[in-house]
Amino acid sequence: MNIVIIDYGAGNIQSIKFAFQRLGYEAILSKDAEEIMAADKVIFPGVGEASSAMKKLRESKLDQIIPTLKQPVLGICLGMQLMCHSSEEGDTQGLGIFDVDVVRFSKDVKVPQIGWNQITNLKSDLFKNVKEKEHIYLVHSFYAPLCEETIAEAEYGLGYSAALKKNNFYGTQFHPEKSSEVGEQILRNFIETI
Repeated sequence: MNIVIIDYGAGNIQSIKFAFQRLGYEAILSKDAEEIMAADKVIFPGVGEASSAMKKLRESKLDQIIPTLKQPVLGICLGMQLMCHSSEEGDTQGLGIFDVDVVRFSKDVKVPQIGWNQITNLKSDLFKNVKEKEHIYLVHSFYAPLCEETIAEAEYGLGYSAALKKNNFYGTQFHPEKSSEVGEQILRNFIETI
């Protein structure tokens, strides 16, 4: 299994790599377009600020490669947000894979949301053997509203998309690599079931 983690300077890539090692898989870190396109599975991580991360993608021309990928792709946290149409964070134009705009949480809740939350309304094989209301780990100030592409929900002042899916593209707002056994099951599903 050829797993590539996109290394574009805006991701928590080592913890993701270690999570796959715990599952018995070696993942390659790469920003090389040919290596990414040849992968069986692609992980698109992201930590930080949307406009800066998008600038790094544009500089490496990965903004043109990622939307054309045909194999399963999993965007994590900011990676998922960058796969959306746009983000209010830095007034950022996204990759346009998911037809939803990322917005900031209201001032009615403490921002960022940091810690454990529950996922519900699970609608994909990505969540095979994962129960409703399992706990996952999140750190974020912006979110994708509920939409047709929502495959899991969480609540923080309002319901929002904890995960999205469109064709071969998947995204999780939460960090599966930091979400204990539940996160490991989700990563295993992505590799073995999707």
